[in-house]
Amino acid sequence: MLKLTERLGPIAADRATDTLTLPYERRVLGRLKAESDSGRELGLFLDRGPVLRDGEGLRGEGGEIVRVRAADEPVVTARVAAGLPLARLAYHLGNRHVQLALGEDERGGFVRFPPDHVLEELAERLGASLEHHRAPFDPEPGAYQQSGGHGHSHGHHHHDHDHEHQHHHAH
Repeated sequence: MLKLTERLGPIAADRATDTLTLPYERRVLGRLKAESDSGRELGLFLDRGPVLRDGEGLRGEGGEIVRVRAADEPVVTARVAAGLPLARLAYHLGNRHVQLALGEDERGGFVRFPPDHVLEELAERLGASLEHHRAPFDPEPGAYQQSGGHGHSHGHHHHDHDHEHQHHHAH
């Protein structure tokens, strides 16, 4: 088994000897066993840092480098006009303390999230058109995860599940 212990951050594809394709829920784990895309047994032994993003490199004990890919998984992509409508959509969805991916492609800007009826209804109320499909889910990194680029965020680990219980807004 190849043990991967070091995060390299984003790397060029040609630096890696292998790739590891994982869905979002497994990219938040620092420790897991997985099979690389070429069928090698891998073990990740990483400090608990930010979520592994698409294109990040991991170095193994023997110097081998494996590049992480975001797997295609079920997502909802919500599209609305650029400018204020898109800002409003991202703001209201972000206020729900869920993981969101914000992106742009040839069809304009979008907000992407795992399937969720409440969010889908909210997005439609805000004028968005929704597409249910399979695509990589690479959420926006939280600003609180910037820790000098070395992934040593001691004790501050925010997952979407923590949020539900922390925010009691008095209205």
